[in-house]
Amino acid sequence: MVGHSARNMRRGRPVQEAGLPRGRPGRYPTAPWTGARPHPPSPADPPHELLALSRALFDTRDEGEILRLAMDHVSDVGPYRAEAGYLKVHGQLVQLVPNPQGGPDHASAVDRAVRELMGQDGPVAVPGRSRGRALALHGPGGLHGYLVVTSHSRPTHAQHVLLALLVRFTAAALSAAVAHRRRQEDALELQRLRQERATLQRRLISLEVKAGYQRAVHEALAQVAAAGGGEKAITGALHELTGFPVLVEDRFGRLRSWTGPGRPDPYPDPDPARHEEMLQGVARRGGPARIKDRLICVMRPRGEILGVLALVDPRDEADDYAVFALEHAATSLALELSHLRHLAGTELRLRRELVDDLLAGTDEASAYARSEAFGHDLHRTQYVVVVRWGSQIPDDAFVRTVGRTASGVGMPSLVTRRSDHVVLVAEGRPDHHALYEALARETGTIDGTIGVSSRCDTPGVIPGRYQEALRALEVRRQSRSRYGTTFFDDLGLYRILGPGNDYQELEGFVREWLGQLIDYDRRHRAELVETLSRYFDYGGNYAETAESLTIHRSTLRYRLQRIREISGHDLTNVEDRLNLQVATRVWKIMLGGSG
Repeated sequence: MVGHSARNMRRGRPVQEAGLPRGRPGRYPTAPWTGARPHPPSPADPPHELLALSRALFDTRDEGEILRLAMDHVSDVGPYRAEAGYLKVHGQLVQLVPNPQGGPDHASAVDRAVRELMGQDGPVAVPGRSRGRALALHGPGGLHGYLVVTSHSRPTHAQHVLLALLVRFTAAALSAAVAHRRRQEDALELQRLRQERATLQRRLISLEVKAGYQRAVHEALAQVAAAGGGEKAITGALHELTGFPVLVEDRFGRLRSWTGPGRPDPYPDPDPARHEEMLQGVARRGGPARIKDRLICVMRPRGEILGVLALVDPRDEADDYAVFALEHAATSLALELSHLRHLAGTELRLRRELVDDLLAGTDEASAYARSEAFGHDLHRTQYVVVVRWGSQIPDDAFVRTVGRTASGVGMPSLVTRRSDHVVLVAEGRPDHHALYEALARETGTIDGTIGVSSRCDTPGVIPGRYQEALRALEVRRQSRSRYGTTFFDDLGLYRILGPGNDYQELEGFVREWLGQLIDYDRRHRAELVETLSRYFDYGGNYAETAESLTIHRSTLRYRLQRIREISGHDLTNVEDRLNLQVATRVWKIMLGGSG
Protein backbone atom coordinates (compact mmCIF):
# COMPACT_ATOMS: atom_id res chain seq x y z
CA MET A 1 0.00 0.00 0.00
CA VAL A 2 2.84 2.38 0.85
CA GLY A 3 4.55 1.74 -2.44
CA HIS A 4 1.27 2.28 -4.26
CA SER A 5 0.77 5.60 -2.46
CA ALA A 6 4.29 6.78 -3.23
CA ARG A 7 3.88 5.90 -6.87
CA ASN A 8 0.61 7.79 -7.02
CA MET A 9 2.26 10.86 -5.48
CA ARG A 10 5.14 10.77 -7.96
CA ARG A 11 2.66 10.54 -10.78
CA GLY A 12 0.98 13.70 -9.52
CA ARG A 13 -2.12 12.04 -8.05
CA PRO A 14 -3.49 13.28 -4.73
CA VAL A 15 -2.00 11.48 -1.77
CA GLN A 16 -5.42 11.05 -0.26
CA GLU A 17 -5.98 8.29 -2.79
CA ALA A 18 -3.54 6.27 -0.71
CA GLY A 19 -6.13 6.26 2.04
CA LEU A 20 -4.04 7.48 4.92
CA PRO A 21 -5.94 6.40 8.06
CA ARG A 22 -7.15 8.99 10.48
CA GLY A 23 -6.68 8.86 14.22
CA ARG A 24 -3.79 6.42 14.26
CA PRO A 25 -1.35 6.88 17.13
CA GLY A 26 2.24 8.00 16.45
CA ARG A 27 5.46 7.62 18.33
CA TYR A 28 6.38 11.32 18.44
CA PRO A 29 5.16 13.64 21.19
CA THR A 30 3.56 16.94 20.29
CA ALA A 31 2.03 19.85 22.07
CA PRO A 32 -1.54 18.88 23.01
CA TRP A 33 -4.35 20.47 20.96
CA THR A 34 -6.43 22.73 23.09
CA GLY A 35 -8.99 20.54 24.95
CA ALA A 36 -7.47 17.29 23.70
CA ARG A 37 -7.05 14.30 25.89
CA PRO A 38 -4.02 11.99 25.71
CA HIS A 39 -4.65 8.59 24.21
CA PRO A 40 -2.22 5.72 24.07
CA PRO A 41 -0.90 5.02 20.60
CA SER A 42 -2.26 2.09 18.70
CA PRO A 43 0.56 -0.33 17.88
CA ALA A 44 -1.50 -1.84 15.07
CA ASP A 45 -1.34 1.33 12.91
CA PRO A 46 2.33 2.36 12.22
CA PRO A 47 2.67 5.69 10.40
CA HIS A 48 4.25 4.19 7.28
CA GLU A 49 1.69 5.93 5.01
CA LEU A 50 2.89 9.22 6.48
CA LEU A 51 6.39 8.22 5.49
CA ALA A 52 5.16 7.66 1.94
CA LEU A 53 3.68 11.15 2.04
CA SER A 54 7.00 12.52 3.28
CA ARG A 55 8.75 10.96 0.32
CA ALA A 56 6.26 12.60 -1.98
CA LEU A 57 6.87 15.92 -0.23
CA PHE A 58 10.63 15.59 -0.60
CA ASP A 59 10.31 14.58 -4.26
CA THR A 60 8.57 17.88 -4.98
CA ARG A 61 10.79 20.87 -5.70
CA ASP A 62 8.10 23.53 -5.94
CA GLU A 63 7.37 25.20 -2.59
CA GLY A 64 3.79 25.99 -3.48
CA GLU A 65 3.15 22.41 -4.54
CA ILE A 66 4.65 21.14 -1.26
CA LEU A 67 2.33 23.37 0.74
CA ARG A 68 -0.69 22.30 -1.32
CA LEU A 69 0.23 18.63 -0.96
CA ALA A 70 0.49 18.99 2.85
CA MET A 71 -2.86 20.81 3.01
CA ASP A 72 -4.49 18.12 0.89
CA HIS A 73 -3.47 15.45 3.47
CA VAL A 74 -4.06 17.27 6.72
CA SER A 75 -7.43 15.55 7.04
CA ASP A 76 -5.73 12.14 6.66
CA VAL A 77 -3.95 12.42 10.04
CA GLY A 78 -6.94 13.41 12.16
CA PRO A 79 -10.13 15.44 12.43
CA TYR A 80 -8.38 18.38 10.83
CA ARG A 81 -9.14 20.81 8.08
CA ALA A 82 -6.57 22.96 6.24
CA GLU A 83 -7.84 26.52 6.17
CA ALA A 84 -4.95 28.36 4.57
CA GLY A 85 -1.29 28.12 3.67
CA TYR A 86 1.36 30.84 3.80
CA LEU A 87 4.79 31.01 2.26
CA LYS A 88 7.48 33.53 3.05
CA VAL A 89 8.38 35.31 -0.18
CA HIS A 90 11.08 38.00 -0.12
CA GLY A 91 10.63 38.42 3.64
CA GLN A 92 6.85 38.77 3.48
CA LEU A 93 4.14 36.20 4.31
CA VAL A 94 1.98 35.55 1.29
CA GLN A 95 -1.27 33.61 1.58
CA LEU A 96 -0.60 31.21 -1.21
CA VAL A 97 -3.30 28.59 -0.75
CA PRO A 98 -6.52 29.95 0.78
CA ASN A 99 -9.40 27.60 1.44
CA PRO A 100 -11.82 27.95 -1.46
CA GLN A 101 -14.75 27.47 0.89
CA GLY A 102 -13.94 30.59 2.89
CA GLY A 103 -14.99 34.06 1.86
CA PRO A 104 -13.16 37.43 1.97
CA ASP A 105 -13.92 37.94 5.68
CA HIS A 106 -12.61 34.48 6.45
CA ALA A 107 -9.32 35.14 4.60
CA SER A 108 -8.85 38.61 6.10
CA ALA A 109 -9.36 37.40 9.70
CA VAL A 110 -6.96 34.52 9.28
CA ASP A 111 -4.41 36.71 7.54
CA ARG A 112 -4.30 39.27 10.37
CA ALA A 113 -4.03 36.57 13.05
CA VAL A 114 -1.19 34.75 11.30
CA ARG A 115 0.90 37.88 10.77
CA GLU A 116 0.59 38.76 14.48
CA LEU A 117 2.20 35.45 15.59
CA MET A 118 5.65 36.66 14.44
CA GLY A 119 6.92 33.20 13.50
CA GLN A 120 5.47 31.29 16.47
CA ASP A 121 2.71 28.67 16.65
CA GLY A 122 -0.52 29.96 18.04
CA PRO A 123 -4.29 29.82 18.06
CA VAL A 124 -6.13 31.44 15.20
CA ALA A 125 -9.78 32.36 15.24
CA VAL A 126 -11.28 31.12 12.01
CA PRO A 127 -14.79 32.42 11.42
CA GLY A 128 -17.29 29.55 11.44
CA ARG A 129 -14.83 27.05 12.95
CA SER A 130 -14.59 25.80 16.56
CA ARG A 131 -10.83 25.42 16.82
CA GLY A 132 -8.00 26.86 14.76
CA ARG A 133 -4.24 26.90 15.03
CA ALA A 134 -1.44 28.33 12.91
CA LEU A 135 1.51 25.94 12.72
CA ALA A 136 4.84 27.55 11.84
CA LEU A 137 6.94 25.81 9.18
CA HIS A 138 10.51 26.36 10.38
CA GLY A 139 13.70 25.26 8.69
CA PRO A 140 17.46 25.82 9.16
CA GLY A 141 17.15 29.10 7.34
CA GLY A 142 14.25 30.36 9.45
CA LEU A 143 10.51 30.56 8.89
CA HIS A 144 9.24 29.19 5.58
CA GLY A 145 5.56 29.80 6.16
CA TYR A 146 2.43 28.69 8.02
CA LEU A 147 -0.13 25.95 7.86
CA VAL A 148 -3.48 27.03 9.32
CA VAL A 149 -5.50 24.05 10.56
CA THR A 150 -8.89 23.69 12.31
CA SER A 151 -10.41 20.64 14.05
CA HIS A 152 -14.04 19.74 13.96
CA SER A 153 -13.59 17.40 17.00
CA ARG A 154 -11.03 16.70 19.65
CA PRO A 155 -8.02 14.94 18.15
CA THR A 156 -6.26 12.16 20.02
CA HIS A 157 -2.67 12.30 21.18
CA ALA A 158 -1.65 10.10 18.30
CA GLN A 159 -3.36 12.42 15.86
CA HIS A 160 -1.42 15.31 17.44
CA VAL A 161 1.76 13.39 16.85
CA LEU A 162 0.88 12.65 13.22
CA LEU A 163 -0.01 16.29 12.59
CA ALA A 164 3.26 17.36 14.16
CA LEU A 165 5.13 14.91 11.93
CA LEU A 166 3.27 16.21 8.90
CA VAL A 167 4.25 19.76 9.86
CA ARG A 168 7.89 18.72 10.35
CA PHE A 169 7.98 16.83 7.07
CA THR A 170 6.42 19.79 5.30
CA ALA A 171 8.91 22.20 6.87
CA ALA A 172 11.81 19.89 6.00
CA ALA A 173 10.54 19.47 2.43
CA LEU A 174 10.22 23.25 2.13
CA SER A 175 13.81 23.64 3.43
CA ALA A 176 15.00 21.13 0.85
CA ALA A 177 13.01 22.88 -1.91
CA VAL A 178 14.32 26.28 -0.83
CA ALA A 179 17.87 24.92 -0.78
CA HIS A 180 17.34 23.32 -4.16
CA ARG A 181 15.89 26.54 -5.55
CA ARG A 182 18.76 28.54 -4.16
CA ARG A 183 21.23 26.09 -5.64
CA GLN A 184 19.49 26.48 -8.99
CA GLU A 185 19.45 30.22 -8.60
CA ASP A 186 23.11 30.16 -7.64
CA ALA A 187 23.87 27.95 -10.62
CA LEU A 188 21.91 30.24 -12.92
CA GLU A 189 23.58 33.28 -11.38
CA LEU A 190 26.96 31.62 -11.80
CA GLN A 191 26.10 30.82 -15.41
CA ARG A 192 24.92 34.39 -15.92
CA LEU A 193 28.11 35.73 -14.36
CA ARG A 194 30.19 33.47 -16.56
CA GLN A 195 28.29 34.58 -19.63
CA GLU A 196 28.63 38.19 -18.56
CA ARG A 197 32.33 37.67 -17.99
CA ALA A 198 32.68 36.09 -21.43
CA THR A 199 30.70 38.98 -22.93
CA LEU A 200 32.86 41.51 -21.11
CA GLN A 201 35.99 39.68 -22.24
CA ARG A 202 34.81 39.74 -25.85
CA ARG A 203 33.88 43.38 -25.49
CA LEU A 204 37.26 44.14 -23.95
CA ILE A 205 39.00 42.36 -26.79
CA SER A 206 36.83 44.26 -29.28
CA LEU A 207 37.62 47.55 -27.52
CA GLU A 208 41.32 46.72 -27.55
CA VAL A 209 41.16 45.92 -31.25
CA LYS A 210 39.14 49.09 -31.91
CA ALA A 211 41.52 51.17 -29.81
CA GLY A 212 44.46 49.65 -31.66
CA TYR A 213 42.88 50.46 -35.01
CA GLN A 214 42.04 53.96 -33.89
CA ARG A 215 45.63 54.44 -32.76
CA ALA A 216 46.79 53.20 -36.14
CA VAL A 217 44.48 55.70 -37.89
CA HIS A 218 45.64 58.57 -35.67
CA GLU A 219 49.30 57.64 -36.12
CA ALA A 220 49.00 57.26 -39.90
CA LEU A 221 47.27 60.62 -40.34
CA ALA A 222 49.59 62.29 -37.83
CA GLN A 223 52.61 61.05 -39.79
CA VAL A 224 51.08 62.43 -42.97
CA ALA A 225 50.52 65.80 -41.29
CA ALA A 226 54.01 65.83 -39.79
CA ALA A 227 55.52 65.10 -43.20
CA GLY A 228 53.58 68.01 -44.69
CA GLY A 229 51.56 65.66 -46.86
CA GLY A 230 48.65 67.09 -48.71
CA GLU A 231 45.56 65.65 -50.36
CA LYS A 232 47.39 62.84 -52.15
CA ALA A 233 49.14 61.67 -48.98
CA ILE A 234 45.91 61.70 -46.94
CA THR A 235 43.92 59.74 -49.52
CA GLY A 236 46.82 57.31 -49.89
CA ALA A 237 46.87 56.68 -46.14
CA LEU A 238 43.08 56.16 -46.10
CA HIS A 239 43.37 53.66 -48.95
CA GLU A 240 46.06 51.73 -47.06
CA LEU A 241 43.97 51.69 -43.86
CA THR A 242 40.69 50.54 -45.43
CA GLY A 243 41.61 48.77 -48.65
CA PHE A 244 38.88 50.64 -50.54
CA PRO A 245 39.46 52.99 -53.49
CA VAL A 246 39.32 56.61 -52.32
CA LEU A 247 38.11 59.63 -54.25
CA VAL A 248 37.90 63.36 -53.63
CA GLU A 249 35.41 65.59 -55.45
CA ASP A 250 35.25 69.36 -55.34
CA ARG A 251 32.24 71.40 -54.31
CA PHE A 252 30.66 70.95 -57.75
CA GLY A 253 31.16 67.19 -58.06
CA ARG A 254 34.23 67.28 -60.30
CA LEU A 255 36.91 64.72 -59.54
CA ARG A 256 39.98 66.10 -57.77
CA SER A 257 41.82 62.84 -57.11
CA TRP A 258 41.35 59.06 -57.14
CA THR A 259 43.50 56.63 -55.15
CA GLY A 260 43.26 52.91 -55.83
CA PRO A 261 41.96 50.78 -58.69
CA GLY A 262 38.79 51.14 -60.73
CA ARG A 263 38.88 54.82 -61.70
CA PRO A 264 36.19 55.55 -64.34
CA ASP A 265 37.53 56.95 -67.59
CA PRO A 266 36.09 59.35 -68.40
CA TYR A 267 34.81 60.42 -65.01
CA PRO A 268 31.07 61.17 -65.27
CA ASP A 269 29.98 64.80 -65.23
CA PRO A 270 27.69 65.60 -62.26
CA ASP A 271 24.17 66.94 -62.52
CA PRO A 272 24.43 70.28 -60.65
CA ALA A 273 20.93 70.21 -59.09
CA ARG A 274 21.13 66.59 -57.94
CA HIS A 275 24.67 67.02 -56.69
CA GLU A 276 23.69 70.03 -54.60
CA GLU A 277 20.69 68.14 -53.17
CA MET A 278 22.95 65.20 -52.29
CA LEU A 279 25.48 67.46 -50.57
CA GLN A 280 22.85 69.15 -48.44
CA GLY A 281 21.26 65.81 -47.49
CA VAL A 282 24.57 64.26 -46.38
CA ALA A 283 25.55 67.45 -44.55
CA ARG A 284 22.31 67.38 -42.54
CA ARG A 285 23.04 63.83 -41.35
CA GLY A 286 26.26 64.97 -39.73
CA GLY A 287 28.30 61.89 -40.65
CA PRO A 288 29.17 59.46 -43.45
CA ALA A 289 26.24 58.37 -45.62
CA ARG A 290 25.89 55.68 -48.26
CA ILE A 291 25.02 56.99 -51.72
CA LYS A 292 24.75 54.10 -54.19
CA ASP A 293 28.15 52.38 -54.25
CA ARG A 294 29.97 55.00 -52.17
CA LEU A 295 30.36 55.87 -48.51
CA ILE A 296 30.51 59.66 -48.57
CA CYS A 297 31.70 62.19 -46.01
CA VAL A 298 31.19 65.91 -46.65
CA MET A 299 34.11 68.18 -45.83
CA ARG A 300 32.82 71.45 -44.42
CA PRO A 301 35.10 73.23 -41.96
CA ARG A 302 33.36 76.21 -40.35
CA GLY A 303 30.15 75.29 -42.19
CA GLU A 304 31.47 75.87 -45.75
CA ILE A 305 31.28 72.80 -47.99
CA LEU A 306 34.62 72.30 -49.74
CA GLY A 307 33.90 68.91 -51.32
CA VAL A 308 33.48 65.23 -50.45
CA LEU A 309 35.77 62.38 -49.48
CA ALA A 310 34.39 58.93 -50.33
CA LEU A 311 35.17 55.22 -50.16
CA VAL A 312 34.12 53.22 -53.22
CA ASP A 313 32.31 50.23 -51.66
CA PRO A 314 29.95 48.55 -54.18
CA ARG A 315 29.48 45.43 -51.97
CA ASP A 316 28.62 47.38 -48.81
CA GLU A 317 31.54 45.83 -46.92
CA ALA A 318 32.72 48.91 -45.03
CA ASP A 319 32.60 48.30 -41.26
CA ASP A 320 32.80 50.63 -38.27
CA TYR A 321 36.59 50.74 -38.56
CA ALA A 322 36.39 51.94 -42.16
CA VAL A 323 33.82 54.56 -41.16
CA PHE A 324 36.09 55.75 -38.33
CA ALA A 325 39.05 56.06 -40.70
CA LEU A 326 36.92 57.89 -43.27
CA GLU A 327 35.66 60.42 -40.72
CA HIS A 328 39.14 61.19 -39.39
CA ALA A 329 40.66 61.39 -42.88
CA ALA A 330 37.84 63.76 -43.89
CA THR A 331 38.62 65.96 -40.90
CA SER A 332 42.34 66.05 -41.79
CA LEU A 333 41.64 66.71 -45.46
CA ALA A 334 39.08 69.42 -44.64
CA LEU A 335 41.70 71.23 -42.56
CA GLU A 336 44.24 70.84 -45.37
CA LEU A 337 41.84 72.15 -48.03
CA SER A 338 40.75 75.00 -45.78
CA HIS A 339 44.40 75.93 -45.20
CA LEU A 340 45.14 75.79 -48.92
CA ARG A 341 42.04 77.87 -49.60
CA HIS A 342 43.19 80.47 -47.10
CA LEU A 343 46.68 80.55 -48.61
CA ALA A 344 45.21 80.78 -52.11
CA GLY A 345 42.99 83.65 -51.01
CA THR A 346 45.93 85.48 -49.45
CA GLU A 347 48.12 84.88 -52.49
CA LEU A 348 45.32 85.95 -54.81
CA ARG A 349 44.89 89.18 -52.85
CA LEU A 350 48.62 89.92 -52.96
CA ARG A 351 48.77 89.10 -56.66
CA ARG A 352 45.85 91.43 -57.28
CA GLU A 353 47.59 94.21 -55.45
CA LEU A 354 50.69 93.69 -57.61
CA VAL A 355 48.67 93.66 -60.84
CA ASP A 356 46.72 96.73 -59.74
CA ASP A 357 50.00 98.54 -59.12
CA LEU A 358 51.40 97.41 -62.49
CA LEU A 359 48.30 98.64 -64.31
CA ALA A 360 48.49 101.97 -62.52
CA GLY A 361 52.26 102.27 -62.91
CA THR A 362 54.74 101.35 -60.19
CA ASP A 363 58.42 101.24 -59.36
CA GLU A 364 60.06 98.63 -61.58
CA ALA A 365 62.51 97.35 -58.95
CA SER A 366 59.67 96.73 -56.51
CA ALA A 367 57.58 95.10 -59.24
CA TYR A 368 60.40 92.69 -60.14
CA ALA A 369 60.94 91.71 -56.50
CA ARG A 370 57.25 91.20 -55.71
CA SER A 371 56.57 89.17 -58.86
CA GLU A 372 59.58 86.98 -58.12
CA ALA A 373 58.04 86.13 -54.74
CA PHE A 374 55.07 84.66 -56.62
CA GLY A 375 57.26 82.77 -59.07
CA HIS A 376 56.37 85.12 -61.91
CA ASP A 377 59.22 86.42 -64.10
CA LEU A 378 58.53 90.02 -65.11
CA HIS A 379 61.90 90.12 -66.90
CA ARG A 380 60.36 88.04 -69.67
CA THR A 381 58.13 89.55 -72.34
CA GLN A 382 54.64 90.14 -70.93
CA TYR A 383 51.21 90.61 -72.49
CA VAL A 384 48.18 92.17 -70.88
CA VAL A 385 45.05 90.05 -71.40
CA VAL A 386 41.52 91.24 -70.67
CA VAL A 387 38.68 88.69 -70.30
CA ARG A 388 34.99 89.53 -70.32
CA TRP A 389 32.53 86.65 -70.28
CA GLY A 390 28.88 87.34 -71.06
CA SER A 391 26.90 88.13 -67.92
CA GLN A 392 29.47 86.44 -65.70
CA ILE A 393 30.22 88.60 -62.65
CA PRO A 394 34.00 88.67 -62.12
CA ASP A 395 33.86 87.51 -58.49
CA ASP A 396 36.63 85.62 -56.68
CA ALA A 397 35.43 82.28 -57.99
CA PHE A 398 35.55 83.45 -61.61
CA VAL A 399 38.94 85.09 -61.08
CA ARG A 400 40.26 81.76 -59.77
CA THR A 401 38.70 79.97 -62.72
CA VAL A 402 40.37 82.29 -65.22
CA GLY A 403 43.74 82.03 -63.46
CA ARG A 404 43.53 78.24 -63.24
CA THR A 405 42.47 77.92 -66.86
CA ALA A 406 45.28 80.19 -68.04
CA SER A 407 47.82 78.06 -66.18
CA GLY A 408 46.26 74.97 -67.71
CA VAL A 409 46.93 76.22 -71.26
CA GLY A 410 50.53 77.12 -70.46
CA MET A 411 50.00 80.80 -69.77
CA PRO A 412 51.32 81.61 -66.26
CA SER A 413 49.80 84.90 -65.18
CA LEU A 414 49.21 87.46 -62.47
CA VAL A 415 45.46 88.04 -62.18
CA THR A 416 43.18 90.76 -60.89
CA ARG A 417 39.66 91.92 -61.60
CA ARG A 418 37.77 95.04 -62.56
CA SER A 419 34.04 95.78 -62.42
CA ASP A 420 33.15 93.81 -65.55
CA HIS A 421 36.31 92.00 -66.63
CA VAL A 422 39.36 90.07 -65.46
CA VAL A 423 42.90 91.28 -66.19
CA LEU A 424 45.94 89.04 -66.61
CA VAL A 425 49.59 89.94 -66.96
CA ALA A 426 50.84 86.86 -68.79
CA GLU A 427 54.32 85.55 -69.54
CA GLY A 428 54.92 85.06 -73.26
CA ARG A 429 52.62 85.61 -76.19
CA PRO A 430 49.26 83.88 -75.65
CA ASP A 431 47.89 81.41 -78.15
CA HIS A 432 45.18 82.88 -80.36
CA HIS A 433 42.50 80.38 -79.35
CA ALA A 434 43.64 78.20 -76.41
CA LEU A 435 42.47 80.40 -73.50
CA TYR A 436 39.10 81.18 -75.11
CA GLU A 437 38.34 77.54 -75.92
CA ALA A 438 39.39 76.36 -72.45
CA LEU A 439 37.22 78.99 -70.73
CA ALA A 440 34.28 78.05 -72.97
CA ARG A 441 34.62 74.44 -71.78
CA GLU A 442 35.06 75.49 -68.17
CA THR A 443 32.07 77.85 -68.06
CA GLY A 444 29.82 75.93 -70.45
CA THR A 445 29.17 79.05 -72.58
CA ILE A 446 30.84 80.59 -75.62
CA ASP A 447 29.73 84.21 -75.12
CA GLY A 448 33.13 85.48 -74.05
CA THR A 449 35.57 88.02 -75.45
CA ILE A 450 39.31 88.30 -74.88
CA GLY A 451 41.54 91.25 -75.75
CA VAL A 452 45.34 90.95 -75.89
CA SER A 453 47.81 93.85 -75.90
CA SER A 454 51.02 94.15 -77.82
CA ARG A 455 54.20 92.99 -76.10
CA CYS A 456 55.52 94.55 -72.89
CA ASP A 457 59.29 94.58 -72.55
CA THR A 458 59.35 96.51 -69.26
CA PRO A 459 56.83 96.94 -66.41
CA GLY A 460 56.65 100.65 -67.17
CA VAL A 461 54.70 100.15 -70.39
CA ILE A 462 52.07 97.87 -68.82
CA PRO A 463 49.53 100.70 -68.15
CA GLY A 464 49.54 101.58 -71.87
CA ARG A 465 49.33 97.93 -72.85
CA TYR A 466 46.28 97.56 -70.60
CA GLN A 467 44.53 100.23 -72.65
CA GLU A 468 45.52 98.36 -75.81
CA ALA A 469 43.96 95.15 -74.48
CA LEU A 470 40.76 97.05 -73.63
CA ARG A 471 40.76 98.55 -77.14
CA ALA A 472 41.13 95.09 -78.68
CA LEU A 473 38.32 93.80 -76.46
CA GLU A 474 35.93 96.61 -77.42
CA VAL A 475 36.70 96.35 -81.14
CA ARG A 476 35.94 92.61 -81.00
CA ARG A 477 32.71 93.14 -79.03
CA GLN A 478 31.51 95.73 -81.59
CA SER A 479 32.22 93.44 -84.53
CA ARG A 480 29.87 90.96 -86.14
CA SER A 481 31.85 88.06 -84.65
CA ARG A 482 31.88 89.38 -81.10
CA TYR A 483 33.04 86.21 -79.32
CA GLY A 484 36.66 85.06 -79.38
CA THR A 485 40.15 86.50 -78.99
CA THR A 486 41.54 89.65 -80.62
CA PHE A 487 45.13 90.90 -80.48
CA PHE A 488 45.82 94.62 -80.53
CA ASP A 489 48.56 94.00 -83.06
CA ASP A 490 45.92 92.67 -85.46
CA LEU A 491 43.63 95.71 -85.26
CA GLY A 492 45.36 97.65 -87.99
CA LEU A 493 43.42 100.85 -88.73
CA TYR A 494 41.07 100.20 -85.81
CA ARG A 495 43.91 100.94 -83.44
CA ILE A 496 43.61 104.69 -84.10
CA LEU A 497 39.84 104.88 -84.44
CA GLY A 498 37.59 105.76 -81.57
CA PRO A 499 37.98 108.02 -78.53
CA GLY A 500 40.93 108.23 -76.28
CA ASN A 501 43.73 108.03 -78.88
CA ASP A 502 46.62 110.49 -78.56
CA TYR A 503 49.81 111.44 -80.35
CA GLN A 504 51.66 108.47 -78.92
CA GLU A 505 49.07 106.06 -80.29
CA LEU A 506 49.24 107.65 -83.72
CA GLU A 507 53.01 107.56 -83.70
CA GLY A 508 52.92 103.93 -82.69
CA PHE A 509 50.63 103.08 -85.59
CA VAL A 510 52.89 104.91 -88.03
CA ARG A 511 55.99 103.20 -86.65
CA GLU A 512 54.36 99.80 -86.99
CA TRP A 513 53.59 100.25 -90.70
CA LEU A 514 56.25 102.72 -91.88
CA GLY A 515 59.00 102.46 -89.29
CA GLN A 516 61.42 100.44 -91.43
CA LEU A 517 60.94 102.77 -94.41
CA ILE A 518 61.43 105.85 -92.24
CA ASP A 519 64.66 104.42 -90.80
CA TYR A 520 65.89 103.49 -94.29
CA ASP A 521 65.23 107.00 -95.59
CA ARG A 522 67.12 108.50 -92.64
CA ARG A 523 70.17 106.31 -93.16
CA HIS A 524 70.32 106.56 -96.93
CA ARG A 525 68.82 110.01 -97.45
CA ALA A 526 66.15 108.34 -99.59
CA GLU A 527 62.46 109.24 -100.15
CA LEU A 528 60.68 105.92 -99.98
CA VAL A 529 57.97 107.13 -97.57
CA GLU A 530 57.30 110.23 -99.67
CA THR A 531 57.18 108.06 -102.79
CA LEU A 532 54.62 105.77 -101.15
CA SER A 533 52.55 108.77 -100.03
CA ARG A 534 52.49 110.25 -103.57
CA TYR A 535 51.62 106.82 -104.99
CA PHE A 536 48.52 106.69 -102.78
CA ASP A 537 47.68 110.36 -103.43
CA TYR A 538 47.45 109.64 -107.18
CA GLY A 539 45.43 106.47 -106.69
CA GLY A 540 48.25 104.18 -107.74
CA ASN A 541 48.70 105.81 -111.16
CA TYR A 542 52.32 105.29 -112.22
CA ALA A 543 52.57 108.13 -114.74
CA GLU A 544 51.06 110.79 -112.49
CA THR A 545 53.04 109.65 -109.48
CA ALA A 546 56.33 109.66 -111.40
CA GLU A 547 55.57 113.08 -112.86
CA SER A 548 54.82 114.58 -109.41
CA LEU A 549 58.11 113.21 -108.14
CA THR A 550 59.96 114.29 -111.31
CA ILE A 551 61.38 110.80 -111.74
CA HIS A 552 61.17 108.21 -114.48
CA ARG A 553 58.48 105.55 -114.32
CA SER A 554 61.12 102.82 -114.10
CA THR A 555 62.60 104.60 -111.08
CA LEU A 556 59.13 104.60 -109.48
CA ARG A 557 58.80 100.87 -110.10
CA TYR A 558 62.21 100.30 -108.54
CA ARG A 559 61.27 102.37 -105.47
CA LEU A 560 57.92 100.51 -105.00
CA GLN A 561 59.76 97.19 -105.22
CA ARG A 562 62.20 98.36 -102.56
CA ILE A 563 59.26 99.49 -100.39
CA ARG A 564 57.81 95.96 -100.60
CA GLU A 565 61.17 94.39 -99.72
CA ILE A 566 62.03 96.68 -96.81
CA SER A 567 58.59 96.97 -95.16
CA GLY A 568 57.47 93.39 -95.78
CA HIS A 569 54.01 94.61 -96.79
CA ASP A 570 52.19 93.67 -99.96
CA LEU A 571 50.72 96.64 -101.82
CA THR A 572 48.30 94.35 -103.62
CA ASN A 573 46.79 93.16 -100.31
CA VAL A 574 43.70 95.23 -99.52
CA GLU A 575 44.26 95.26 -95.71
CA ASP A 576 47.97 96.15 -96.00
CA ARG A 577 47.25 98.78 -98.66
CA LEU A 578 44.60 100.47 -96.47
CA ASN A 579 46.79 100.55 -93.37
CA LEU A 580 49.79 101.84 -95.34
CA GLN A 581 47.72 104.60 -96.90
CA VAL A 582 46.34 105.71 -93.52
CA ALA A 583 49.81 105.56 -92.01
CA THR A 584 51.27 107.78 -94.75
CA ARG A 585 48.44 110.31 -94.27
CA VAL A 586 49.02 110.45 -90.50
CA TRP A 587 52.80 110.71 -91.09
CA LYS A 588 52.39 113.54 -93.51
CA ILE A 589 49.51 115.53 -92.03
CA MET A 590 49.43 114.90 -88.24
CA LEU A 591 53.09 114.16 -87.66
CA GLY A 592 54.38 116.62 -90.23
CA GLY A 593 56.37 114.03 -92.09
CA SER A 594 58.57 113.55 -89.04
CA GLY A 595 60.53 110.36 -88.66
